[in-house]
Amino acid sequence: MSSVVAPEKPASNTMGPKEVELILVKEQNGVQFTSTTLVAPTPNQTNPSGEEERETWGKKIDFLLSVIGFAVDLANVWRFPYLCYKNGGGAFLVPYLFFMVIAGMPLFYMELALGQYNREGAAGVWKICPIFKGVGFTVILISLYVGFYYNVIISWALFYLFSSFTGELPWVHCNNTWNSPNCSDWADNSSVSDIYKATPAQEYFDRAVLHIQDSRGIDDLGRPRWQLTSCLAVVIVLLYFSLWKGVKTSGKVVWITATMPYVVLTVLLLRGVTLPGAIDGIKAYLSVDFLRLCDAKVWIEAATQICFSLGVGFGVLIAFSSYNKFSNNCYRDAIITSSINSLTSFFSGFVVFSFLGYMSYKHNVPLDKVARDGAGLVFVIYPEAIATLPGSSIWAVIFFIMLLTLGIDSAMGGMESVITGLIDEFKFLHKHREVFTLFIVAATFLISLFCVTNGGMYVFTLLDYFAAGTSILFGVLIEAIGIAWFYGVDRFSDDIEEMIGQRPGRYWRLCWKFVSPCFLLFMVVVSFATFNPPHYGSYMFPPWANMVGWCLAMSSMSMVPLYAIYKLCSLPGKFCDRLAYAITPESEHHLVDNGEVRQFTLHHWLVV
Repeated sequence: MSSVVAPEKPASNTMGPKEVELILVKEQNGVQFTSTTLVAPTPNQTNPSGEEERETWGKKIDFLLSVIGFAVDLANVWRFPYLCYKNGGGAFLVPYLFFMVIAGMPLFYMELALGQYNREGAAGVWKICPIFKGVGFTVILISLYVGFYYNVIISWALFYLFSSFTGELPWVHCNNTWNSPNCSDWADNSSVSDIYKATPAQEYFDRAVLHIQDSRGIDDLGRPRWQLTSCLAVVIVLLYFSLWKGVKTSGKVVWITATMPYVVLTVLLLRGVTLPGAIDGIKAYLSVDFLRLCDAKVWIEAATQICFSLGVGFGVLIAFSSYNKFSNNCYRDAIITSSINSLTSFFSGFVVFSFLGYMSYKHNVPLDKVARDGAGLVFVIYPEAIATLPGSSIWAVIFFIMLLTLGIDSAMGGMESVITGLIDEFKFLHKHREVFTLFIVAATFLISLFCVTNGGMYVFTLLDYFAAGTSILFGVLIEAIGIAWFYGVDRFSDDIEEMIGQRPGRYWRLCWKFVSPCFLLFMVVVSFATFNPPHYGSYMFPPWANMVGWCLAMSSMSMVPLYAIYKLCSLPGKFCDRLAYAITPESEHHLVDNGEVRQFTLHHWLVV
């Protein structure tokens, strides 16, 4: 008797991992007998990395809500509406949508596809071009740095939430122990432009929450304040128990944190449009001034908003998509989630400006006297508007719950980027995810304590200015160059086709190879050219503080050249051989041994 095994025949649908048919042929006494068996794919067939099966999201909606929850954050509420208002109203949407289409969506799509195909965190994905792994550590560091101060914003929201459970909101009058002689109610303030006057809401934020009056500057921080420290500790505990078990737990948390803001925004809009002056505020938000499009600053601000609003460059999209099934349609996900993010920004403008219009009407002042962006909008102007409503405590609770949920899922995304990026790079950490997660959030808590001191706002401002400004633009630029030019936009397109059965069109490939890198290079140059030292109000930071800020920014950006040097020095052979290994995917190093280096051919650099 003899037997042979016929070659495996792939199933008819080759997209993604499928069962294969094993045909066994036996011959006995000149007669052949055949039998067939369906064999499940091995781990190597499941994903191209050859690693053991990776944890995946419980449901597809868990992934979508996680991405939306991360991308839709506080900046959607406190920055975009104000930018739209001061830059031509509806006309601002022209440059915003233009940059969204040529850079925002392509980069968003690129990161989702990169993570899903390679099924690794921000550092591990660069096995496709090892010399660029430094950019993975760059984005991990940026996410870590942002966590140092972003969690503090959530702790402020929690502080306000606790303060709202009172009969009368504490930022209504000037007769509190923390108020200064300069405190003046809107109704009693005959000169609202008087810089020496401050509203009760402004003094509550500055003097009751921050206690900034007890600090002379960044060199006089004082001790952490127990009230904010307690709120920060609660935030850290929430983050830990949302992340400690991976996407199986975080994917369920976002069902609340990602959807709650939409419910609250809708409720606030329904209340806001019933207020006197609300329609005037909305008209001011939407008023179209196309002449503003002739101002280069408008285009730069639109480009900047796109760069930071979608969440590209933090490693979060890579980390989240790495837990997708290999055949997941990441193209559709990119279009849906990036569009929802932009629509949310636009929608929140109606909510914000309905209340700003009401404040303008109530105090009989021009809208630009009450309109502002940043923390001042959500912690001063909006609380002040809410305080004038019947049932103000209830509205305050609703509003600050929204801020809390907006912040929590964005903070979860940043921490997941750090955790996934490092445990995928250092495999021994996989078995100790719970302990490692505790270490990361505890370290974040300890550093964040500097931001809850009397002078903590100065530390917060410095971190906010330097942690994720130019450095994140630089990181995404290097990322785009590494994928589109060194790995190859054609090979990257092949990877996407292997996953979803559809090759990216020429438009996407042109954006990845030419348009997006040029856009990012322009933004990096503009960022350096328009740099102004940070300040908080009238306080200017001393030179040493600016140096610390630049060291922080450079510490993340320096990962790119430092790792490239390390990689070239650690490889054997002559320089050309080392370079060949460093720019060739790890799975193709055997081709380098045969002298077949794709990047050493002209075709590689010209193909689109």
